[in-house]
Amino acid sequence: MATLPTLVGSIPSPSSGEIDLGPVQVHAYGLMLLLGIVAAAWLTGRRWTGRWAFWSDPRGDLVFRVAMWGVLGGIVGARLYHVVTSWSTVDGEWWEPFAVWEGGLGIWGGIAGGVLVGAWVVHRAGESVLAFMDAVAPGLLLAQAIGRWGNYFNQELFGEPTDRPWGLEIDFANRPEQFADETTFHPTFLYESLWSLLGVFVLLLVDRWVRIRPPGLFCLYVAWYTFARFFMELLRVDEAHEWFGLRLNAWVSIAVFVLALVGFVWSQRRKERGPRRESTPPPPPEGPKMAVPKGRIR
Repeated sequence: MATLPTLVGSIPSPSSGEIDLGPVQVHAYGLMLLLGIVAAAWLTGRRWTGRWAFWSDPRGDLVFRVAMWGVLGGIVGARLYHVVTSWSTVDGEWWEPFAVWEGGLGIWGGIAGGVLVGAWVVHRAGESVLAFMDAVAPGLLLAQAIGRWGNYFNQELFGEPTDRPWGLEIDFANRPEQFADETTFHPTFLYESLWSLLGVFVLLLVDRWVRIRPPGLFCLYVAWYTFARFFMELLRVDEAHEWFGLRLNAWVSIAVFVLALVGFVWSQRRKERGPRRESTPPPPPEGPKMAVPKGRIR
């Protein structure tokens, strides 16, 4: 079972990425992802139906369907993004592009794939896709805040070396070659997790006190995440493609951040469609009138 050393001027890392539950060993990374999905589904269901126990509401079934199909779409999208942007890391075997169990998932593709599939499910159900996007926005940030702790257990995606008290201890086997003599690194997983958790409360407060047209809240979620992700990319030391001195994901953060701002402005300035005018049905043809005797009908 994973054991944690005593904290002395730094953050220790688990000795193993697996949690021993008697006869079963659970991968901590997968467990964190599962907990994130459950938390996101619960918060989304609460916001969509207005009930804490959203599964008791008929509309709560849509949340379960979006969660199920959205997760599958997210896995496909995350793997596709990784394969396209890191093709050199994929071995020559024909099945390697599909080997999600060997790691290699990109969060950008995961969010895009999950959102697209989820939107299709909502549309098929006859509900408002834009309204559901706003309902799910804080839940997505909550899922990311929890899921990032999987990187902690795997000792991966950390930042450059630091001697700050919150520096993360990394085992020699997991350190980049150029930093083999360093012992503590910036815990970028923790920075991103705390930023995402703060964003959950910010979005909930904005949604409560400010009138925002959908999908404005979803656009704010994207802008909130990409703003911090840009700076996380400046700290990280794992291998990545670089263009003009910036990591690929830093450029993606900039582009998506700008798109999110444009989307927010568009969502707030667009004209809302009024309710459809239902055409008045023509009066029924008049037939022979029934003779009714005058007077009180007893």
